Amino acid sequence: MKSIYLFSEGSKDMKGLLGGKGANLAEMTKLGVPVPPGFTITTEVCDYYNKNGRYPNTLEGELNTALSTLEKQMGMKLGDPENPLLVSVRSGAAISMPGMMDTILNLGLNDTTVEAVIRRTSNPRFAWDSYRRFIQMFGDVVMGVPHSKFEAILHEAKETKGVSYDIELDADDLRELTASFKEIIEREAGREFPAEPREQLRMAIDAVFGSWNNERAILYRKLNNITGLKGTAVNVQAMVFGNMGNDSGTGVCFTRNPSTGENAFYGEYLMNAQGEDVVAGIRTPQPISSLEKQLPGAYKQLLDIRERLEKHYRDMQDMEFTIQKGKLYMLQTRTGKRTAAAAVRIAVEMVDEGLITKDEALLRIDPLQLDQLLHPQLDPIAKAEAKVAAAGLPASPGAAVGEAVFDAQKAHEMVERDKAKVVLVRTETSPEDLIGMNAAEGILTARGGMTSHAAVVARGMGKCCIAGCQDITIKEDEGYMVLGGQRVEEGDVISLDGTEGKVYIGAIPTVEPGISGYFGKLMGWADEARKLGVRTNADTPHDAKVARKFGAEGIGLCRTEHMFFEGDRINIMREMILAPDRPSRKRALDKLLPMQQEDFKGLFDAMEGLPVTIRLLDPPLHEFLPHEEADIKEVASQLGVSVSALREKMESLREVNPMLGHRGVRLAITYPEIAEMQAEAIIRAALDVKKEGKEIVPEIMIPLVGDVKELAYVKKVVCRVADELIGEAGVKMRYMVGTMIEVPRAALTAGEIASEAEFFSFGTNDLTQMTLGFSRDDAGKFLPEYLSKRILDKDPFQALDQEGVGQLVKMAVEKGRKARPGIHLGICGEHGGEPSSIEFCHKAGLDYVSCSPYRVPIARLAAAQAALRAKASQ
Repeated sequence: MKSIYLFSEGSKDMKGLLGGKGANLAEMTKLGVPVPPGFTITTEVCDYYNKNGRYPNTLEGELNTALSTLEKQMGMKLGDPENPLLVSVRSGAAISMPGMMDTILNLGLNDTTVEAVIRRTSNPRFAWDSYRRFIQMFGDVVMGVPHSKFEAILHEAKETKGVSYDIELDADDLRELTASFKEIIEREAGREFPAEPREQLRMAIDAVFGSWNNERAILYRKLNNITGLKGTAVNVQAMVFGNMGNDSGTGVCFTRNPSTGENAFYGEYLMNAQGEDVVAGIRTPQPISSLEKQLPGAYKQLLDIRERLEKHYRDMQDMEFTIQKGKLYMLQTRTGKRTAAAAVRIAVEMVDEGLITKDEALLRIDPLQLDQLLHPQLDPIAKAEAKVAAAGLPASPGAAVGEAVFDAQKAHEMVERDKAKVVLVRTETSPEDLIGMNAAEGILTARGGMTSHAAVVARGMGKCCIAGCQDITIKEDEGYMVLGGQRVEEGDVISLDGTEGKVYIGAIPTVEPGISGYFGKLMGWADEARKLGVRTNADTPHDAKVARKFGAEGIGLCRTEHMFFEGDRINIMREMILAPDRPSRKRALDKLLPMQQEDFKGLFDAMEGLPVTIRLLDPPLHEFLPHEEADIKEVASQLGVSVSALREKMESLREVNPMLGHRGVRLAITYPEIAEMQAEAIIRAALDVKKEGKEIVPEIMIPLVGDVKELAYVKKVVCRVADELIGEAGVKMRYMVGTMIEVPRAALTAGEIASEAEFFSFGTNDLTQMTLGFSRDDAGKFLPEYLSKRILDKDPFQALDQEGVGQLVKMAVEKGRKARPGIHLGICGEHGGEPSSIEFCHKAGLDYVSCSPYRVPIARLAAAQAALRAKASQ
């Protein structure tokens, strides 16, 4: 195993072995870009070191050879008392992790070599500045002395001299600082600062490899879903110095604006500084354009390199540079991180410029990043100045600012009566809270996860939601909560950042993200490339219109139960539940019929002839009954029944495990009159639309089927009602009856079920629950442990479990198509808006995915990427 590569031996295609930094330094060297020479110790060495606690036996010899080559290239020697070589030791993984791992600059300095540097440069201030920086970095990174210890001494030195900036300290001040820093190390680390440069180098290499598993690097990989890497590489590179005077400097620049995507040179720099000064914020950097006046030659060369590197890499580059005595050196280039707006604009403009193809542009955008373009956001400037009061799970992106309200009904009334803007704050939400969730600007819950009721409904509504915020204690009865240690009364204004999961006390202004022409152009290309259809999960005309605006091609799931919670309907529904017999239930259902008919017509009108799939009633009936003591008494009074009678009914409906209980198709078999009413409302609404000259093919979906006989029974009820109504109308109108595949047995017997079903829609929320045996509402208690211990790579409620649940989906697709070749197949669970799950759906041969309205553009792009990757692999 070759462990070390000189920069002259590598290339950009060796990122897995050399890390991004090493591979790109090698590539720039090949291109003739001015790069200080050096070498890279590979990621395989990091992997070996982490697994075995030592290095490969061959490393020492390779290190001596590489160092000897570097010394010859530079005409200097590490530790030489007359002409010392100084080096940097820097990390670099295959995927960029900015600032997460460690760097040491100016390695090789000691009390002897610092004097040699003074003699060779005639610049004692530069030499002592470099030495004190090295000791500070080495002490922090390698010897574990807190950075703050050094900063306290530095601050004291500036105060004593009466200056504000490091640059105002002279050589004598810096020499004294160096001595003080060494004393700190000896005191804090229990050993002297190592003077021998070879020992410094060995210790620095150990520290950089060790930083692969520091807390911030582990967290960064977790947050960015970075897996499968062997570790970091270590780059040892000859030092160049930006702190040699006013003709020297250092900076960071981007070939295009990473915030907006504008094709304009962007960056900043500092004169007489080293790299960490630019990001530390102690001195204010200057915009890169100012360099043209200070050092026009270096600026012109930098512009030329900007153009060369962007054309070579065919992507926006993030570059680091140092100018030493007027001469420019490049220290890094990498693909630049960018906002969603910038990513879209850069991709589209690079196609227009002929740099990349449309397919490449589509594959470059992270679909999930598009969320930033689809929701209002907190003003980033105002947010930066505000204090974060609490943090939870970023369950639904966007921003919300409003009065904190702890009761759903009250939230609704405040919005209706006072036109107030409210944030609904609950310990957790239930379907009964829907009225308040709909009224609120955003939702904050103390419990629940990324697929909790609050999260799923909020995403469907396109509302900001923070779930599982353990930093809050809600005292609903007393009308206040404790938020991050502060008391917040009901009516006090709070602000939510659903994209980051952060809560602020007080109002922070919001900004509407601009969905520009670039976005529309990119989506047009996505639609040309994809094979999967994209529908939406929508229960209201408003949701349907939002989804249409985002490019939805129909409704893949309308959850009819949500309609029963609106206004007076909930009490009619409760009247039906409490009815003692079928005639009494029918009377209550007759009151709901025109309301449901109006709901469905609104959806049909909004979708203008596109397919609409309506799921018959799914949840257990107890969800429509009150839970709180005061509500029970009020509802009993409204319905004209005794409290005891209401309690008796509630007790009769109570289930130990309601998710596996009396719901879905089981309700329709027990109470066929419910299915009759819903089927009548759907068909009457479709006939009304047809009278207006519009065509619609309603798709009626029967949920939770596990046996073909269940489906056949309810389908017969639905078809009898539909055929009678269509016959009475004297028209020809097609409709379809299908089912959700969400019970494992349905997938196993999909061939039989397809004999009755004209379409399948995979309800992967419940299918995941039942296949894994995980309660979606309770899995949050143990899933974090499963993820952190790598028992699971991803939360199966967020990304489809392809090896388990996915096999059931594939089986059902194969059996369903064999039994009924023309069957329509889709997915309508939360996974329908998640990119890796969408790619699975493409490979499995589904016809469409269905997701919440605000995920439609994400699904369109993810479907296009799936098609392009499949094409490339053929």
